[in-house]
Amino acid sequence: MPQPPDDAVTSFEPLRPRLARIAYRMLGSVAEAEDIVQDAYLRWHRTDRSHVDNAATFLSKTVTRLCLDQLKSTRANRETYIGPWVPEPIVEDHQTVAEEDDITLALMMALERLSPLERAAFLLHDVFGLSFEDVAQAIDRDAAACRQLASRARDHVRAARPRFPVSSTHGADIAKAFYLASQSGEVEPLRSLLAADVVLYSDGGGKRIAALNPVSGDDRVARFFAGIARKAPLQEPVVWRQAVVDGLPGIIVIENGEVLQTMAFGIDDGKIVMIYVVRNPDKLKHVSIAAPPLLQ
Repeated sequence: MPQPPDDAVTSFEPLRPRLARIAYRMLGSVAEAEDIVQDAYLRWHRTDRSHVDNAATFLSKTVTRLCLDQLKSTRANRETYIGPWVPEPIVEDHQTVAEEDDITLALMMALERLSPLERAAFLLHDVFGLSFEDVAQAIDRDAAACRQLASRARDHVRAARPRFPVSSTHGADIAKAFYLASQSGEVEPLRSLLAADVVLYSDGGGKRIAALNPVSGDDRVARFFAGIARKAPLQEPVVWRQAVVDGLPGIIVIENGEVLQTMAFGIDDGKIVMIYVVRNPDKLKHVSIAAPPLLQ
């Protein structure tokens, strides 16, 4: 017989953060991930839980299937998205960063190049620790096929991992230095912080001014930011705060009490190799302006 409703809550809630991470890693959207997790709870509520051996595995499979269905419409929408698409930023301070997985924004962008099944196999097995047998049930493939999917995904993801990981303190220092330099309108201080092959992704979604294509190369990226500072400087009062944005050193910029943008920096061998700017207001609604400490 089905278990009482209150049991559904007590067994589900401890798993909610993990399920939300799976959904967010699959979809790159906080709002969509929250909807998926709530849908999974409703299904869990209706399930005869006395026949479920492992709630975490069962619910991970459920969330994955729901995400795969969601990706069909999500991918179609992204084909008409204006400018580069960047995942919605998850902003944390340095004391509250989750350490269960090490998927950063740079790796999330790498996951976008995978097929939905490759993405699911990699995340469920390599990141969240499900066996290939359980992954096979989640995505309706056999275990051997899941191993191949995860292996192909690994090749793409490996290229996105930094060869020389930076400490959180050093990364924060570089992020702060770049933000300060970006307000000066001077090219050379910016270029000194950038790798030669740096790439900027600026996501405005057609709702705020942003570059319509990725900007590549230290000179072009430096001149891009210097030009903005000269032509459209931030208006007072502006507050900027240090944060961890999807696992990367970052900055959030607040203007008149509203989050104007988030910036995240991929750093390799002491130089910035990737910059991710999110300005689309629809992607910033969930970002708290109070949590990260104010930069001094």
